[in-house]
Amino acid sequence: MPYLLAFACAVVAYLIGSINFAVIFANAFLKKDVRKLGSGNAGTTNVMRTAGFLPGALTFICDALKGFVACFIGKAVFTYFLPDTVPWIYVAYLCGVACMLGHVFPIFFQFKGGKGVATSVGIYSVCCPIAIIIGLAVFALMVLISKIVSLSSLIATVTVITLSIVFYNYSANIIIPALLSIAMGTIVFLKHKDNIKRLVKGEEKRLKFGGKKNG
Repeated sequence: MPYLLAFACAVVAYLIGSINFAVIFANAFLKKDVRKLGSGNAGTTNVMRTAGFLPGALTFICDALKGFVACFIGKAVFTYFLPDTVPWIYVAYLCGVACMLGHVFPIFFQFKGGKGVATSVGIYSVCCPIAIIIGLAVFALMVLISKIVSLSSLIATVTVITLSIVFYNYSANIIIPALLSIAMGTIVFLKHKDNIKRLVKGEEKRLKFGGKKNG
């Protein structure tokens, strides 16, 4: 029963993750599919670059919020209803992976989603708040230094994954949460493969947001 409920929570988390706010807000402001504009990525940065700050900010907030809600559902169910079965942190991380997969491969949007960075902010707000607080600080610092969002995101991702293990609550076995956390980091890196190629070549675009509407 607990394992079936954990699976059900993961399914719900995937469906929540599949709500792609980049597509929704870009369409609301531009009447266009953001996946056909700019970099083609359905994420915060591309929305900001093509539609402007407001839709980009809304995308970030809502993507982070869906990660939070997805993981909090798992935490709440196994904290308040089944506290002596599966450790809630296992289910929260499982929901995190499911939500991120929904964000990257959204069933509601032809399985073409974003890269999972903003969603991970909400996920780790539940799973390991201290890791995401430090990770956001690292991201902001790297943006100021490099002006490259993708590089900053990747460095922040490594920081968060590492710290989520370092600051893990050892009341439960660390192996499962560590593997699930690494899986989320792997998803982010795989989705940034083209960015990594451009970074290696020195061709990655530097930060430049605006409200210019690309055709």
